[in-house]
Amino acid sequence: MEIKRIDERISVSPQIDVEDVARLKAAGFVAIINNRPDGEDPTQPPGAAVANAAAAAGLRYFAIPLGRDGVRDELIEATRQALDSVDGPVLAYCRSGTRSTTLWALSRAGHDAADDIVAKAAGAGYEISHLRGHLNAGA
Repeated sequence: MEIKRIDERISVSPQIDVEDVARLKAAGFVAIINNRPDGEDPTQPPGAAVANAAAAAGLRYFAIPLGRDGVRDELIEATRQALDSVDGPVLAYCRSGTRSTTLWALSRAGHDAADDIVAKAAGAGYEISHLRGHLNAGA
């Protein structure tokens, strides 16, 4: 499991396994956001299995899949609500972490300066400067 910290509230990673959930709890995470649609890859664990492991570990779990339909306002709002509903660090995951970073960034539009959002993502290894116009517009 490769965790990339964006800031004190959000980290992202590529696909996690059910066995990773206990390690996330031990690392201080309070919630998991799954941005990967089920069945995208035959080797990925089903979201329900990760959700069950999260519940067993006492972690909140949010399924906000970003698939072929692309980014939609309701996904951005669901991300914002998920992050606002918990106190503590959250891990969001998808195949590579890029979709999770994108949804986080767009959920911060209108709250944080676009340059700050882009810089935080870059610090975690994600290039999202192409979103700058959406981040400035408040998404």
